[in-house]
Amino acid sequence: MAELIVGDRKLLLDEDGFLDNADEWDEEVANKLAETEEVELTDEHWAIINYLRNYYAEFNVAPMVRRMLKDVKKSQAEIYELFPSGPGKGACKIAGLPKPTGCV
Repeated sequence: MAELIVGDRKLLLDEDGFLDNADEWDEEVANKLAETEEVELTDEHWAIINYLRNYYAEFNVAPMVRRMLKDVKKSQAEIYELFPSGPGKGACKIAGLPKPTGCV
């Protein structure tokens, strides 16, 4: 199992680079995970990350892509511009969510 070093913490990642324990997520962890995706987080990224975290907290599942696009008022192309590996793999990973079902 891979590890992510954040400050003095050593966090476990699954085989796809998602946090093994989502409770360990914080903004510092998000920034480190973003580095693994070669993404520099901006306010626009944080808006998506916060949306994903709030949705997950309420429904205990990541939103379907269409739902997310509608709620955040972005096109799929805009999401891929922000998160090149996509809304499931990139955005959910950086947001500290478990790997979404059906995510390749």
